Amino acid sequence: MLAPLNETVTPIRRNSPSDAVELLHITHPMSTAQSAIFPLAAQRFLAKLCEQFSPALDALLGAREGQQQRIDSGQLPDFLPHTREIREGSWKILGIPDDLLDRRVEITGPTDRKMVINALNANVKVFMADFEDSMSPGWNQVLDGQINLRDAVNGDIEYTNPENGKVYRLNPDPAVLICRVRGLHLKEKHVTFAKQAIPGSLFDFALYFFNNYDALLKKGSGPYFYLPKLQSHREAQWWSDVFHFTEDYFGLDTGTIKATVLIETLPAVFEMDEILFALKEHIVGLNCGRWDYIFSYIKTLKKHPDRVLPDRQIVTMDKPFLSAYSRLLIKTCHRRGAFAMGGMAAFIPAKDPEQNQQVLDKIHHDKLLEATNGHDGTWVAHPGLADTAKAVFDQVLGARTHQLDVSRQQDEPISAAQLLEPCGGARTEQGMRHNIRVALQYIEAWIGGNGCVPIYGLMEDAATAEISRASIWQWIQHCKTLDNGAVVTKALFQQYLDEEIQVVKQELGAARFNAGRFDQAAKLMSELTTSDQLCDFLTIPGYDYLV
Repeated sequence: MLAPLNETVTPIRRNSPSDAVELLHITHPMSTAQSAIFPLAAQRFLAKLCEQFSPALDALLGAREGQQQRIDSGQLPDFLPHTREIREGSWKILGIPDDLLDRRVEITGPTDRKMVINALNANVKVFMADFEDSMSPGWNQVLDGQINLRDAVNGDIEYTNPENGKVYRLNPDPAVLICRVRGLHLKEKHVTFAKQAIPGSLFDFALYFFNNYDALLKKGSGPYFYLPKLQSHREAQWWSDVFHFTEDYFGLDTGTIKATVLIETLPAVFEMDEILFALKEHIVGLNCGRWDYIFSYIKTLKKHPDRVLPDRQIVTMDKPFLSAYSRLLIKTCHRRGAFAMGGMAAFIPAKDPEQNQQVLDKIHHDKLLEATNGHDGTWVAHPGLADTAKAVFDQVLGARTHQLDVSRQQDEPISAAQLLEPCGGARTEQGMRHNIRVALQYIEAWIGGNGCVPIYGLMEDAATAEISRASIWQWIQHCKTLDNGAVVTKALFQQYLDEEIQVVKQELGAARFNAGRFDQAAKLMSELTTSDQLCDFLTIPGYDYLV
């Protein structure tokens, strides 16, 4: 039952007129259960975070725009000359907690109640509960996700399937929980501070930390986070400041909070040492966020006609620019005593035994490449793939729990040119049409409240949909030719979009299609793909469609 609207719209008042919580407004109703995870004390903590750190975040986002303008004008990304001493120093990170020393397989997914239980019960070491790319951040989804994680931490989470009555509960020894907060660019429009929508990242961080840090510490774990889409060490320093402030606010030791940073933007790969250094008291590792990294390669180099990527399916981790990225991340992390986590296997099990074996073979090949390169662990999107991924890392690790001993110091230095190397391959009509169908279906699901969608045998999230639409945008901008001889133009895209809408309708059936929001999804996709300027993230305009 919803609380009266005025209980959440009106800010909490205290005697002190200078109290930051007076500037915090919740503009949407909450249920009784939702209010329990967002009490006055949590609001006060969030308000202090917004007061202390929102202005600096605005400046950091502005710096991103300035850097992109320089790249658009012809200046390619490179290692920073003024931070050479950090890269050449012999420092190490503070340390890694005992329950994070073995991360050979991690599963990721949104914070739906059943999903949380199944993920924590999977044959994995870590569950990354995601408020970012695999979640559509509607108000109720975000708050209910926080409730589900609190219940999981407390060990009393339970879910009953309304269709068959099946009850889901946690196993006695569930995976370690890590929370991925939203990227710095995303807002939480249902909460304002000083009449401005607050950073979604601060909202997610504040509620997860406030509701769970004490219980986590008492059970021998801690408040652990994944930080997505950082583009610079200055952004990492911003998070370091947030963590130090939080530890002081709650009277905790420095380093209580631990984080893993996703290296999933092209600018960040040139600042990995600096990112580790900025967060050295709190960081435990870096992760190869490969899908977002490919999207970022497109987005960052969008004005460079010699660096246009081919079909998405061709851009695999054995391509030179991605192999260099993986090997540099391992070498950098292990030199500093930090873990180097591998990327996502987005495949999902197939019902047909022969097709499923092909999926498992692909998983085995992908994970064997990561493990032999020296990664300490990897990601899967589905519990059915955990055994295959784990078997690979079990074989390579042997008696070890990680591969910090793999230094890769014998490697030749990896240059900026290698990280930026163009990727050869075909651009095909089939690939373009596939991109359109994937992006259309994902956008339709996302604006309908579902951010993690199985499409054509892959678990698609925002990152893979971003690649699909950004690739076509880039092909249009540079008048690239497909294998059928057609030049990619706005008109050709619109023709293919109209045709592929009918294909999707036939595949899904008229009832499902007509009940969905495909008209809105097609409109949004068309705007994103044919605009003169590439929109940074489809989730920003997509957010306006959410309730």
